[in-house]
Amino acid sequence: MASGREIQTKIKSVQNTRKVTRALEMVSASKIRKAQERMKTSRPYARAMKQVIGHLAQANSDYQHPFMVERQDVKRVGYIIISSDRGLAGGLNNNLFRKTLGEVRQWQDKGAEIDVVTIGQKASVFFRRIKVNMVGSVAHLGDSPKLDQLIGVIKVMLDAYTEGKLDRVYLVYNDFVNTMTQRAAFDQLLPLPEADPQVSHHDWDYLYEPDAQTVLDHVITRYIESLVYQAVLENVASEHAARMVAMKAASDNANKLIGDLQLVYNKARQAAITQEISEIVGGAAAV
Repeated sequence: MASGREIQTKIKSVQNTRKVTRALEMVSASKIRKAQERMKTSRPYARAMKQVIGHLAQANSDYQHPFMVERQDVKRVGYIIISSDRGLAGGLNNNLFRKTLGEVRQWQDKGAEIDVVTIGQKASVFFRRIKVNMVGSVAHLGDSPKLDQLIGVIKVMLDAYTEGKLDRVYLVYNDFVNTMTQRAAFDQLLPLPEADPQVSHHDWDYLYEPDAQTVLDHVITRYIESLVYQAVLENVASEHAARMVAMKAASDNANKLIGDLQLVYNKARQAAITQEISEIVGGAAAV
């Protein structure tokens, strides 16, 4: 059995760790509300953009945008993968990466090559070790990401698709369901998926000024940027929620461990006292 001094040292060590986990839990709890507000604020814009794109997809226009054309022979697939910059968020990032690798292997088995751009430090570090072609990355966006920080990596994928280098583009991120639940989401960005039947229940037509190509090029690019930005906000909220839950679990485990160590310390102390009394009694009997 360990000595009382060693057990006390362990108890102090666990108590110090508990202070850190409690602090991180409280920080995440304070940040998650702001992250949720930012996420909910941008949702109406993303929803309205999706509705407009659904209408445009059904419109009888002479010009068909390249982003709306389905390509039958898929030779190269692009992924925009969003992760957190920091760890201590439970299995949030690892679960996302594991599911992403499953999707990637399915395409590789079909003979397709993979291009990846990453948003977030964790994804950047992870996918540099994997056999995929990493064409861009951005990290350290902070708790209040700006769209300007994302334009570069989005443009890399859009340009590659326009030039015919990519045949599909997917967006991978953690979708915020609630504080306790975050799920890995895989959304097809390009070609644009078919419109929701509730949106496209009848044909639409528009008058374009100056012309259909100019308007559609601008609107569809803004739409894709809004999808990526919304996904980043969802991921930030998911990160804070996962960290808060993980640190709460760590604090609870620390409390349990301190209780167990305190019990062991009391037993060791009682054993030492009992042994000392036995020695005194034995010595008195010998006299």
